[in-house]
Amino acid sequence: MRFLRKPTAISDGFARLVLPVDVEREALRLLFGRALRGICDGFVAVLLPAYLLALGFDPLAVGLISSTTLVGSALATMLVGMAAQRYPQRRMLMLAAGLMAATGMGFAGLSSLLPLLLVAFVGTLNPGSGDVSLFLPLEQARLANSAAPAARTALFARYGLTGALSAALGALAAALPDLLVARVGVSSLTAMRAMFIVYALTGVALWLLYARLPDPEPHSAPTTTPLGPSRAIVIRLALLFSIDAFAGGLVVNALLSLWLMQRFGLSPGAAGQFFFWAGLLTAGSQLIAVPLARKFGLLNTMVFTHIPSSLCLIAAAFAPALVPALALLLVRSALSQMDVPTRTAYVMAVVTPPERPAAASLTAVPRSFAAALGPTIAGALLIAGWAGAPLVACGVLKIAYDLALFRAFRHVEPSG
Repeated sequence: MRFLRKPTAISDGFARLVLPVDVEREALRLLFGRALRGICDGFVAVLLPAYLLALGFDPLAVGLISSTTLVGSALATMLVGMAAQRYPQRRMLMLAAGLMAATGMGFAGLSSLLPLLLVAFVGTLNPGSGDVSLFLPLEQARLANSAAPAARTALFARYGLTGALSAALGALAAALPDLLVARVGVSSLTAMRAMFIVYALTGVALWLLYARLPDPEPHSAPTTTPLGPSRAIVIRLALLFSIDAFAGGLVVNALLSLWLMQRFGLSPGAAGQFFFWAGLLTAGSQLIAVPLARKFGLLNTMVFTHIPSSLCLIAAAFAPALVPALALLLVRSALSQMDVPTRTAYVMAVVTPPERPAAASLTAVPRSFAAALGPTIAGALLIAGWAGAPLVACGVLKIAYDLALFRAFRHVEPSG
C-alpha cells in the first residue's frame, strides 16, 4: 500500500493538506464524492416535508416515505455486504450513483403516493443527517483499506467532517426555491421539483467520479464468507447500533424540520439556516473527536459525548419558545455526532481487513431497518398532537443504548 508521506507535486501537496499522513490519494476522490452527496442530503432533508405537504400529503405520509427510504437503504446495504466479495467496489459505487440519478428524476416527476413510495424504496434518498445509503459500506471499506491503522480514525473524522460541512451547505440551499419563486415567478412546487433535478444531476456527476477509481489489489487471503472470526462481535455491535438507530429515526432531519415548522411556524428557508449552523457544529465535533479518542479511547468518546446530547434533545421538547429550543438543539448538534468517526473506526479495527465491507454493511443494515420504524411513528405522534414525544423518546432510548454499549464493550479494545 502506497501511503502519502511527502508532497511531490502540487496535487500531492493538496492531498497532504486534506488527508492524514499514511493515507492513499484515492481517498480524496471518495471524500469529494461524499461532499457532493452531503450537499444533496442537506437540502433534501429540509425540503422533503415541505415538498410532500405541497403535494397534498399529511405528516403521516411524510413519515411513511421517510421510513420507506430507510427500509430500501437497509436492503440495498445488505445486498452490498453479500456481494462485496464478488464484484468490484468501483462498479458497485457506479451503480449506486446511477440509482441516485434515477431517484432524483422520480421525485421530480411523480406526484402520487404509491409511485413515490416505490422510488423511495429502491432509491438513495436520505431523510436524515447521517449517511444511510448503500454508498456507505462501499466507501467505508475503501477508506479503511487506504489508511494505515494509526491514521484510520483521523481519516474517518475527515470523512464525517466532509459529510457534515457539505450537508450544512446543502441545508442553506433549501432557501433556493423561495428565491426562484421571488425572482423568476415560478410556483413553489415547481421550484422544489427543480431541486430534485439537481439531485439527479449530482448522481450523474458521481457516476463519472467513481468510474475513475482504480480497482484495488485483492487481499492475499480472501475469505469465502462475508464474515469469519469477527462474526460474534459484529452481531453484538449491530444489535446495539440498531437501538441507537431506531431512536435516531424518530428525529431524522426531515421530521425535525417538520416539527419546527409545525411547532414554531418556521419556513423551509429559516429551517435551512438552522440546519446550516447545526451542521457546522456537527462538522467541528468530527475533528474534536479525534484527539478525544486518542486521550480517552474510542468507546469512551462514543458514549460520554452522546449522553449529554440526548439530554439536550429531551430538554428541547419542553422548551417554551423557539430560541431556547434552537439553542438546545444546537448544543445537541455539537455533541451528538462525535461517535460517528469513532464508531466507524472501532468497527473497522475489531475485524480483519477482508471482513470490512461485510462488517460495515452488517452493522449498517440493522441500523437502517431499526431507523425505518421511527419516522412513521413520529409522523403519527405529530398527527395525534404529541409534538414533543418523538424527541423525548429518542433521547431516552439513546441514553439506554450508550449505557448498554459501554457495559458490553468496555473491556474490548481495537487491535487493527
